[in-house]
Amino acid sequence: MVVIIEAFLRWVETAKTADRAVAASALGRVYLKSEMSDERRDAAEKAMIYLLDDPSPRVRLALAEAIAWAPHAPRNIILSLAEDQPEIACHAVTCSPILTDADLVDLAARGSGTTRMLIAARAHVTRPVSAALAEVGDEDEVLCLLENDGASISAQSLKRIAERLGDVSDIRNLLLDRSDLPADARQLLTQHVSNALVGLPLALAAIGLQRLQRISREATEAAIVSIAGDIAPIEVPDLVEHLRLNERLTPSFLMHALCCGKVEFFACAIVNLSDCSDRRVRAILATGRMHAVRALYESAGLPRDISIIFVEATFLWREASRKTSASLLGSICGRLLQKFHNRVGQHDAVGELLDMVEKLHVAEQRRSARVYASLAAA
Repeated sequence: MVVIIEAFLRWVETAKTADRAVAASALGRVYLKSEMSDERRDAAEKAMIYLLDDPSPRVRLALAEAIAWAPHAPRNIILSLAEDQPEIACHAVTCSPILTDADLVDLAARGSGTTRMLIAARAHVTRPVSAALAEVGDEDEVLCLLENDGASISAQSLKRIAERLGDVSDIRNLLLDRSDLPADARQLLTQHVSNALVGLPLALAAIGLQRLQRISREATEAAIVSIAGDIAPIEVPDLVEHLRLNERLTPSFLMHALCCGKVEFFACAIVNLSDCSDRRVRAILATGRMHAVRALYESAGLPRDISIIFVEATFLWREASRKTSASLLGSICGRLLQKFHNRVGQHDAVGELLDMVEKLHVAEQRRSARVYASLAAA
């Protein structure tokens, strides 16, 4: 066999490209399928290594097609083929079971966009590899990863994709369709949508920047409150911390959550802001008297004039939650406006907070009217 390999190497020096390609393919198949001694196997491997320097891509492609799929192909040859030009590398990168997570992460970091696309298209993509693609992949590569049913992507990687490429509509839609998308990533995507709205020239011309920013902020808050009510309890602390770090746990937002009855989220937010224990916060919200509730809110950073409104909203929530006939949101908002009617319209923090409550109340009234009309028509 050694003599045959030596003769093969001498023949390669003068053979035509087509003949060398056929020989490379045959050598690869023989290596994989034939019983050989260690000496013969070593000689065949050296011959294949020699072919890696063949000037014709056809020869290297033939070798890649012959051995890339095999679990016992020579690792050093597979690694070299994986860094060859794309039409050759695609066989090793997409098919080879020899490439480890570390190999693929390294290829993703050092390789071209085409290489990363090939990695994203593998039948099975592990979480570490997905994390590398989420960090360095461009739009097309991340789209390929998200569309790959065989890709395992961690919550942290999904969030990173939302941070980097959430402004791309196709990526945003694929992320929002995922049931495993974490709540903080979902909130990031709502922010991308709001930013896109503010940046629309037609909307700016028709509405004006200040009003458009207010509409965008209110829409984002409404979306986050909706998200907060749909996620699993285990996800709530992470979402709350994400919102706190992004300075979104404003009095207006907290009031919105409380009026909508998102008590799990609201309680977790107060725990985060006040540093009180979860058990104590929930006990005060559920049964605490006025001074205890007010002290809790002020420990969370709410000013005294605003904390009074939150205390009243808390007592209204307790009362409304015991009733099932009326809308929780409509009941709390309407009665809050009645209680503080003399403060509505003032140009201060309290006035702005009550202005938000009034908007919620109007929106709820319109929703109730649509439901009533639908039932009447039916």
